[in-house]
Amino acid sequence: MAQPNKKILSILFFICFSFLILNACSPGDGGSKSLEPIDPQLVQDQDLMTWDDYRPIPGRNWADPSLKPGRGFRLAVLAIDFPDQPFVITLPKGSDPFGNPQIDPIEREDVSQFYADFFMTPGEVNHGQTINGYWMEQSRGKFGITEVDVFGPYRMPKPIWAYGLNEYGQNDQTPDGSRAGSRMERDCDAIWIEDIGEDVRKNYDAVLRMYASYDETGVWQEFGEMKFNSPEDIPPEWGNPNPEMPRWITTRYVEWTSWLAGSQQWGLSSMRQGENSGTITHELGHYAFRLPDLNNNPYVTPYRRVAAGPWDMMDRGCFNGPGGPHRRWVVPPAQGAAMPAGLMVRNRLENGFIAESQLLTLSRDGLAHSGLAVAKVTARAVDPLPGTFAGILVRLDGAEPFDRTPEDDPAINPLSPGIPNYNFYTLEVVQRIGYDSFTPDNGVIIAKNKDRLRGRNGGPNAFNSYIWIIDAHPEDINVVDYVKPNGEEVKRTIADYRQLNDALFHAGFNSGSEFEWEDAPNRLHFYVIETQKDKDGILSYTLAVRSLDGSVSKKEMLFSMRRQNKRSNGLTHLFHLL
Repeated sequence: MAQPNKKILSILFFICFSFLILNACSPGDGGSKSLEPIDPQLVQDQDLMTWDDYRPIPGRNWADPSLKPGRGFRLAVLAIDFPDQPFVITLPKGSDPFGNPQIDPIEREDVSQFYADFFMTPGEVNHGQTINGYWMEQSRGKFGITEVDVFGPYRMPKPIWAYGLNEYGQNDQTPDGSRAGSRMERDCDAIWIEDIGEDVRKNYDAVLRMYASYDETGVWQEFGEMKFNSPEDIPPEWGNPNPEMPRWITTRYVEWTSWLAGSQQWGLSSMRQGENSGTITHELGHYAFRLPDLNNNPYVTPYRRVAAGPWDMMDRGCFNGPGGPHRRWVVPPAQGAAMPAGLMVRNRLENGFIAESQLLTLSRDGLAHSGLAVAKVTARAVDPLPGTFAGILVRLDGAEPFDRTPEDDPAINPLSPGIPNYNFYTLEVVQRIGYDSFTPDNGVIIAKNKDRLRGRNGGPNAFNSYIWIIDAHPEDINVVDYVKPNGEEVKRTIADYRQLNDALFHAGFNSGSEFEWEDAPNRLHFYVIETQKDKDGILSYTLAVRSLDGSVSKKEMLFSMRRQNKRSNGLTHLFHLL
């Protein structure tokens, strides 16, 4: 365990004492507003991001196909269309009802290879970013896609709605009065096996079935409640082809969307993906590493706050990319979910992408005896710089219950993490480079984590949450989500994942965020002390953790403070305040 650092003890004493001074100051005294922040929080909303926001990792191109990973992954890509639905990418530019495709059309016989190249080979259309590049970056070359074979295209025996209306209570909304219930994979694979004369599925780690048209997950809102004021406003061209049937249909999260949007197939984790899907990287998290979903339902009451939001690919970080989540309908999928967030410490440990030796590992009981622990932590997009760590892990050890957070009612408190059964804290640093370029901020993540990956968090609208980010700004961000055709503004719900855009902690006063987090029930206090960049612009932070039951007295901290001579920028900032 790291030993107490008296210099940092002094800093921490100043932090505590400074708050007393600030609280005693009147507005006329100037207070902390007279100081320039040393680490200002600069949050960029997803809707405002473009490809110009991408920042490559210095000296690294993980998408380079010549790089060979330690563990390879074999992928089959086959493309399928339908009697009533050609591939969107084969249509004239911008000609379909959704406004796609965004590029000039390609020939049907080239579709399988086009999408295999789009997801696996750096090029102009995908802006040089690939699924393989994502996994190589996250694993530092331990895991990547090494083999891709293409098949098809194949024509399915039934119309697309026969497959797309088989979920979320949509089964009886067919144009011909039949009940939808067909599994796309079953029919697709039967045609594939018949075509090549054998079942080769066992030869691959995963099969990506690219189907003509859309994932409902990327169109239900944009071409439902965002496009139409009410179900009665849906015109015939967006409704059921049978004029006797309603033009609206139920969908997963809310009561209605247009029939045309709702009749599309939901992607789901079988790796059947529409032409607008940018979440294939996320699905490989399920297939290759058995990581479960973290995401909530942000649209129904009582609202439940998201777990990790834009900061982890297994949560809504899989939606990160230029233009934000409302651009996940474009074909080919070079916006919206094109650049998923990196993985947090919990998932990187699970996948074997980092070792515990790269972390400063502490325990609650140990901190009570050792005093303050201090460490520098490097941005997670790169390997730790010399003398730094990939993160800090603090285990909640001692007598049970390990997590001593008081229980509350998630039906009343939408910000509740639910059942208090977390096992350890992690601290990590995010810098907007590489695949983290499309996260909304640079800074420090403080999160509670569970040893078990699966387990719902209790209460109404419960969901799986084995990571729970501590939000430095738990208040409602009060941002408009979209504007309805009648001009009505619709705000992001308190359960929207973008509520965590400003969740990161920052160093110093006046940053616009917080520099400390105290968990009194679990007897821990976390601090963000200072930020640094190396010659390549790689970001690191000096972080500290102490026990609220620690043995170092304030008198000893003050004595150490008075004896010190050399002061960091962060400490000088605090001195100016006093």
